[in-house]
Amino acid sequence: MLNNSNFQPIISVNNLNHYFGKGQLRKQVLFDITLEINAGEIIIMTGPSGSGKTTLLTLSGGLRSAQEGSLKVLGKELCGANEKQLTEIRRNNGYIFQAHNLHGSLTALQNVRMGLELHKHISPAEMISRSQEMLELVGLGNRINYYPDDLSGGQKQRVAIARALVGKPKIVLADEPTAALDKKSGRDVVELMQKLAKEQGCTILLVTHDNRILDIADKIIYMEDGYLKNDSAVNAVVSS
Repeated sequence: MLNNSNFQPIISVNNLNHYFGKGQLRKQVLFDITLEINAGEIIIMTGPSGSGKTTLLTLSGGLRSAQEGSLKVLGKELCGANEKQLTEIRRNNGYIFQAHNLHGSLTALQNVRMGLELHKHISPAEMISRSQEMLELVGLGNRINYYPDDLSGGQKQRVAIARALVGKPKIVLADEPTAALDKKSGRDVVELMQKLAKEQGCTILLVTHDNRILDIADKIIYMEDGYLKNDSAVNAVVSS
């Protein structure tokens, strides 16, 4: 764990509200969310489907603009942010999703290299060497020229992790990264994320329904019906 005492939070949320739709169809999906996440922490968000977890994840990642309240990421206010400001924040993030989102026509190496496309200062040769190094770190050094169709589910998710981390992001956002994996593969994937994130000093915000991986978290957030619940609700989830 990094020493956070002299640093502002990586993500700071205060009285955040969010809505979907307009007019009579407008529906509130987040209610008065207040939360702080520090550098190097692994935060797991859990709770029922439709509780607002993925919405909070995507807002924190700059994938859409926050609407009411305050949401600061790396010191930048995202409430009311324009597309240029959101793009700047996204450059500091790595994303890992349930469906791994690999390009079937690209090799593992080429898929990982895509994680460096926004980093214009990195030469093509360095992009290749860094991508190869990341694949070796996730245990796929002998699969760099394989296409996704020739990889198992766990291997595909490892490629997705390599792609997310190759740019040395400050924040990794993961949405149900173990949902499509068996118990062992899922465990291997989150332990790998935990190890590499700690080595790189980045923060992980992870959404999951998988109670088997809650023990990797520094902090667990429980959401229900758009609200953050108290610690007693979290403890009930962990002990179940």
